[in-house]
Amino acid sequence: MRLNFFGILFFATLCFAQAQSYSIIDSKAIKFYKEGEELTLSRRYDEAIQKYQDAIEREGSFLEAYLKQAQLLITQGKLEEAEKVALAGKSRLNGKNATQKHTADFGWLFSNLYLNQGKFAKAYQTFMEVDPILEDSFKSSMYYVEMKAKMEFLQTQIGNTRIIEKEMLSNPLNEFKLQYFPVLTADGEQILFTKRDGTQNTDKEDIYMSFLSPEGKWTKPSSISQTINSIYNEGTCSVTADGNVLIYTSCDSPDTEGSCDLYIAYKKNGMWQSPKNMGKKVNSRSWDSQPSLSADGRILFFSSNRKGGFGGNDIWYSILQKDGSWAEAKNLGNVINTPKDEISPFMFFNNEILFFASNGHDGFGGMDILLSRVEDGEFTKPENLGLPINDQLDQVALFITAQKDYAYFTELTSEEGEKDRSLLYRFKFPKEIYLGENLTVTEGKVFNSKTGEPIEATLSLVSLTNDSTLYQFRSDGKTGDFTMLYPDKAISGLYVEKQGFIPKIFNVERDKLQNVKDLKIELVPVAKGEEFVFENVFFEFDKYDLKNESISSLKRLLKFLTENPNVNILIVGHTDNIGRQSYNLQLSLQRAQSVKNYLVGEGLHPARIMVEGKGDVEPMVPNTSLENQALNRRITIKVL
Repeated sequence: MRLNFFGILFFATLCFAQAQSYSIIDSKAIKFYKEGEELTLSRRYDEAIQKYQDAIEREGSFLEAYLKQAQLLITQGKLEEAEKVALAGKSRLNGKNATQKHTADFGWLFSNLYLNQGKFAKAYQTFMEVDPILEDSFKSSMYYVEMKAKMEFLQTQIGNTRIIEKEMLSNPLNEFKLQYFPVLTADGEQILFTKRDGTQNTDKEDIYMSFLSPEGKWTKPSSISQTINSIYNEGTCSVTADGNVLIYTSCDSPDTEGSCDLYIAYKKNGMWQSPKNMGKKVNSRSWDSQPSLSADGRILFFSSNRKGGFGGNDIWYSILQKDGSWAEAKNLGNVINTPKDEISPFMFFNNEILFFASNGHDGFGGMDILLSRVEDGEFTKPENLGLPINDQLDQVALFITAQKDYAYFTELTSEEGEKDRSLLYRFKFPKEIYLGENLTVTEGKVFNSKTGEPIEATLSLVSLTNDSTLYQFRSDGKTGDFTMLYPDKAISGLYVEKQGFIPKIFNVERDKLQNVKDLKIELVPVAKGEEFVFENVFFEFDKYDLKNESISSLKRLLKFLTENPNVNILIVGHTDNIGRQSYNLQLSLQRAQSVKNYLVGEGLHPARIMVEGKGDVEPMVPNTSLENQALNRRITIKVL
């Protein structure tokens, strides 16, 4: 816990010192008071508190001493003691030497005290009562301006508290002294977190993991891998939705660019490979930590205090390039970042909502969790998650599951006679905080249709509306396993590709892939005579002009032919049985020719492509329904 009102309170203390007039005349009490001020400036707070107590015991009406003592107790986090002292001092405001200035000072004190206690309604009410009598010179200060903004924010939040039931994760989780920054895979069946046995220099950080058993119990946590955990500190990690790419923080390693750097590791054939420093384009000579990978690992967000930001810690990002390298990290901009601190980013699984912690946006005190939505490629003004997710204490990180059911977080606890512990908790995420369309998490396998062997293939889920890649994953080369996320978006295609194999193309909605829990995908090796349906190629009704939604498939056919320069193809057009046979034959040929024209227009030699129209003579299924007729209106590709 960190109290963040010290600057405000200290400013008020200086105001009293400069005034050089007191509510009492007892020189001995004033001497104690001045000694307390000197000790305060030296940050010897316990001794200063005692001096103020001496002054109060000498003269019970010494209003300034009550104020100073209460302020220091707030600074130390001793809020109950501070309130007792403040109330005792406030009871003396009816004395003959009490002024309106003293009333204002106590009002300011109680406004801050109630904020630190999380008594937001009382803080707001007290501030509104004292605001009219605060001096104009004080109202021009940054301390007042910040407090005024906070009160305006509180006005919008008071009375809107949600009901949140926190649940500590059960054994065998939370068996360590410290565990924090939990993250989960998309299926919710693996949790990773940072583990530390204590706060001594000899207590280093490691990344630990646990799996959800079929009975719904977490397994005993274990080290993620000997290739990742080392003699140095490894922690604050992020993992892709399928659990195959890990980015984490390591501090003070021999190859770090600064104090803490980001490292990346890949799981190949079920084993974590040796991690690598992400290099100077991502890391700096400053602190770089708290990574968050997008679900498919193509965008990295992290926090850094490097030069070029807006102040304190900022959120930065880097994009994975086609050649596998990471682009130069860029600041996320002043919509997200402020002159204060922004830390612990988390990009939700739909790649459209960024969570982060900040003390620079409207909040309740300390660090609050906020979210910003991506609209038209830009981040929107951050939204505070409200009470009680946020409160007067520091909330530093939040992880939301792909199913949007639970939020995972860390909570600091103190037990009598023990040092602080950090434990893993969760709560049901409020449905009224909109997180976009639902996501379906499915799994499957990719294997060779001829040999049955697993294949390491690339699977791309693409929006056919604008040819944007929503997710891109790889199947495991040892098992063929893959994970895919399907948002409830219309018109999307799944493309499964591996060099040396014919691409497999699905229409997600028509093939109802969201409902397939164990999708088996067979890839056919490139060979003469092999033929496949060229899915997601669309034409206007009764026309041969290619629709914009066809561009994703056309690009992938071009890529296939570019990667296989010795392959020539036959493009065949087919129609349903509606209309005259001669007309259908001509229309199917024209549609096949349109596909060829696109490929030639992109630079492919026309001699590599032949076209043919077969009209309705080779239906894939009987033309007995509208659905079957749609299946028969198709383009097929045959390897020559």
